[in-house]
Formats: sequence, structure tokens, C-alpha cells
Amino acid sequence: MKEAKALFQKLKIISLLDLALLIPSSYNNTMLSNSIEMGKTHTFEGKVDEVSNINGKLRVSFWLPHFNARLTSMLFRVTPYHRQLFTLGSEHYIQGKVEDYKGSLQMNQPKSLKRIGQLIPKYGTTVKESSMRSLIECYVNEQSLYAEGLNELEVRTLLGLHYPQNMKDVEGYDKEVLKFVEAFNHMKKLKGKREDFPALEALTGELMPFTKGLPFQLTKEQQSVIYEVQQDLKEAKKAAKRLVIGDVGSGKTMVILAAAVMAYPSRSILMAPTSLLAIQLYEEAISHLPSYMSVALVMQGKNEGDYLTADFVIGTHAILYKEDLPRASLVMVDEQHRFGTKQRAVLENMMAEEEKKPHFLQFSATPIPRTQAMMQSELIDVSLITSTPFEKDITTSVIVKEDFPELLESIKDEIAQKHQVLIIYPLVEESKEIPYQSLEESRGFWEKKFDNVYVTHGKDKKKEEVLHEFREKGDILLATTVVEVGISLPRLTLIVIVGAERLGLATLHQLRGRVGRLGLKSWCYLFTKNKKNERLKSFSQTMSGFEIAKLDLQFRNSGDILDGTIQSGMQFKWLNLGEDEHIVKVAKNRVANL
Repeated sequence: MKEAKALFQKLKIISLLDLALLIPSSYNNTMLSNSIEMGKTHTFEGKVDEVSNINGKLRVSFWLPHFNARLTSMLFRVTPYHRQLFTLGSEHYIQGKVEDYKGSLQMNQPKSLKRIGQLIPKYGTTVKESSMRSLIECYVNEQSLYAEGLNELEVRTLLGLHYPQNMKDVEGYDKEVLKFVEAFNHMKKLKGKREDFPALEALTGELMPFTKGLPFQLTKEQQSVIYEVQQDLKEAKKAAKRLVIGDVGSGKTMVILAAAVMAYPSRSILMAPTSLLAIQLYEEAISHLPSYMSVALVMQGKNEGDYLTADFVIGTHAILYKEDLPRASLVMVDEQHRFGTKQRAVLENMMAEEEKKPHFLQFSATPIPRTQAMMQSELIDVSLITSTPFEKDITTSVIVKEDFPELLESIKDEIAQKHQVLIIYPLVEESKEIPYQSLEESRGFWEKKFDNVYVTHGKDKKKEEVLHEFREKGDILLATTVVEVGISLPRLTLIVIVGAERLGLATLHQLRGRVGRLGLKSWCYLFTKNKKNERLKSFSQTMSGFEIAKLDLQFRNSGDILDGTIQSGMQFKWLNLGEDEHIVKVAKNRVANL
């Protein structure tokens, strides 16, 4: 087919299975009917035994030998073609909707079919039906489907839907088969995109001095992920390319520090999205790394230690502008989704040497369903940390205006215990579109009622200074979702999220993760005008970010995942990323063995 390329572009088709998965939306059944059901479309064999004109309309009577019955048709939009077609004594296969008219069978505006005995697919795409059928006939066949790696059941199911022999083919097929083909197709495409490079060097630093020196025991999952990273770093033929996804407070920092130790005596670099997070990681590194390792901090207008000689350099994106930054064999990025793809690539390429690249580890606190992680691992190795070093004790409640007096008492109680409170507002200034008070409208109330109230938001240039000062001296912090990721406030035990139903569940989970960081009994209040909100109710019943990622999918009714950096293009028609882990596992194994 000459025009196939243009059609594929129009349909956004890049693989044969993309085309095979364009399942018909309906079928035109041209098989002869063996019974008559009123109000349904039927196909009959009939002979014209009477023709008459009534007020410009054509009335045709058919004798149906199979049913020994007569059927009357009225053609309202009459053309010369119809008059030539339906002549007395002519025989036809007619199709149309059958109605009962005063005890007689009636089929108005019947079609005369040239061929019968088929189920003709209707695709309902942006391409003409005839062109669509030609594409399918040209490319989707037994040989091409087997060549893609499908088995007999999968081939039979797809061919049955595109070239059905009977209604059982189109009504009795197994949807699990289509889920599998969809997963298999997606992972094959991802695998084709993966590009591996040789590493600058193998990294085999001794881990024991680090783990022995820790004042606590690493969790089994932390140990398991550190082991996976260790296997990656040992490799010289292939530079590590791993994404570590850990729930809020799951202890990803220890994996970062362990990686830096395993890189030693070679240098490692970590880039963090904010100076507050960079400082926090720097403090943890100074506190937990073996004494023989030197650490430096690089930020705009502020450096600690000598980054030219340090074994481990921690910085914000300011490190991208250091032209004298020495080469590092391990590059890490924390909260990777906060950086653009280009920013991450710049850091990796700064360290590259001809075709060799540094080992590259990325970290994210945005949990995704395990199913999705398995898929993503065709493109980049993925590790999940689903547990936390200690059980968080956070009570989540959905509250409304009537609960406000009680909320005020809880806030006073927490402050009396030297604990801190965070109140998140949907907007900085008043908006007619949003039925909640803004940060600016509310601050007067809190500043009048309480001491040590701090205020910040996304456009506040002094945001990080405010957060830093609040951590040491504050009682109440009023903010927008600016504090969503990464900031550690050990004394924070109560958070109020105003207009909670307006935020995604992943964002709510990140915000809730700000409280109870050291295991203190904590509270998360979801303030809404709709107490019966099912989404908020479900959210309040689980603490697992991975379960919440599943819930997010269910409430959005699709595989449309928000974080475009690692999760784009994950939209599926049959596959459910929240529930079909077993299907993805089988598909993954088959792709690996191709």
C-alpha cells in the first residue's frame, strides 16, 4: 500500500501490534437472519412482488421465502438508482431495521447487499473505513502476528476480531488476551528505545565501614536496593541507569549515601532540586559517611568544602554552571521529576568521555503502581522501596466548616507540646473561581490568634530562608503546595490541606508525608466543602503511596499518568496498571526471551 505511511502517521501507529490493536468498534452483520426480532437490524433474502409510487415515495413489497412471509418497504429518499434496482421479480439480499406495522412486517429504506455471510468490521477511526480495512488486510495476518512473538491463542483472538467468522469471534473473546498484547507491545517498544553505554569505570568501593557506622539498622528493602545498585556499579561494560522510587520517608537518602561510598575512591555528584534539600542531604552526608570521605556543597552564592577535591559533591542546579567541576564516575539526581530531561542530560554529559558515560542513578518520591514500574524497567532499571524504617502514626480525617472549632483546639494542643503546624492553601490571592479562602485572606486570622506564624508560597523569593527559619523557631507555617517535596520538619505533627479535593492524590500524599517524620503521633486534616467525597475518603484509609498511586488510576479511569518525565505515553485501552501486575510479568518475561 503506497499511502500506508501517511495513514500510519495519521493513526499514530509505530508498530504492527499498534495496528492489530485497533480493534473494530462495531460490525455490520451481513449473515442471513434465521429468526425475526422487532426493532433489530436483519438481513433477508427476498423477491420483489409489488412496486408502487406514493406521493414521490417508492413502496416495495418483498416475498421472504425462508419465512413464508411478506415484508413491505417504503423508500423516502428515492433516486433513479432505486427505481432501476427494485424492479418487479428482482431478487435481493436486503438489510435494515424490522418493525411491526399494523400486524405486518416493515423495513423502511432497505439496503440491497452485493455480498452476504460476513461480519464487516467498522473501525470508527479518523481514516476512511475502506482504507482502514485495506491496511488491516495488507498487514495483519497469521504470519505477521506470529513474527511479532504472539502465541496461537493471541493470534487467533486478533484475527477473529478483524476477520470474524461468526458472532462468537466478536462477542466471546478473552479480554485478558488483549491486555497481554497491549502490555507486550508497549514493552517491546520501550526495549527498542533503551540505549546503553560503557561506564567510565567499574566502582567497587567497600560498603562495610558505612553500614557498620550507622546508628540504626537498614530495612530489608533498603538493603535489597543497595545490593541492586552495587551490582550496577561493578559493571564497566554498561553504565548504570537506575531509578529508585521510594515512598515518602522510606529512607532513600541512605541509598544515596551508600552509592557514594561504593563509588569511593572515585568521585560522585548529587544534584538536588532546592537548596533546602541540598543542605539537608549535605548534613546527612557529614553525619553518616565514613570520616575518610570528604563532602562539598555547591549552591548559588554559597559553598561548603572544596568541590574541586571532594569525594562527594552535593549541589543544586548551580553545579551545572561550574565549568571547572571535576569528572565524577557516579552521577545522582534527587527528586528527578523536578528537573527537566535536558538538565539531567547536561549533568550526565558533563561527565561523559567520548562514548563512555558515568553511572547514573535517579531518585523519586512519587510512587507508581508496581505494574508500571515493571513496564518502565524496559527503558531504565527500576527499584522500589515500599516500606518505611518506622511505622508512621498519622490519622487522616476529612473535615468541613463545622469541625473548625475542634481543629483550633487540636492546633493549640500541638503547639503547647512544642510541635509545629502546617496549613496549605490552594491559592496565594483571592479568586472568584475557587470557593476557598486564599493565603493572603487568611493570614490575618492566624497572625492575630497565634505567635510565630510564618508565610511562604511559590513566588516568594525568600521561600527557602522562611522554611529554614520556621524549622528552628516557628509554630505555624501558612503555605501553598510549595512545601510538597523534600523538606524535613522533624517537629511537624499537624497539617491542614484547604480545598483538598482540588489536589491529586499523589500531591496529598506528599503533603501528608511532611508530618510525623520521626514517628511522632500526627494528624492530617483534609478541609473540603464536600464531606462525602469518595476519593478523599479512600485516601484517608491508606498510608501507602503505592496503594494511592493505584487509587489515582481508578479515580482517573485510565492509565493517563501525570508525571510526564518518566511516565508519558502510558495510556491503555484494556490494561489496568493498578491491577494487572500478573499480565505485565508474563509479558515482560516474553519480551526478555525474544
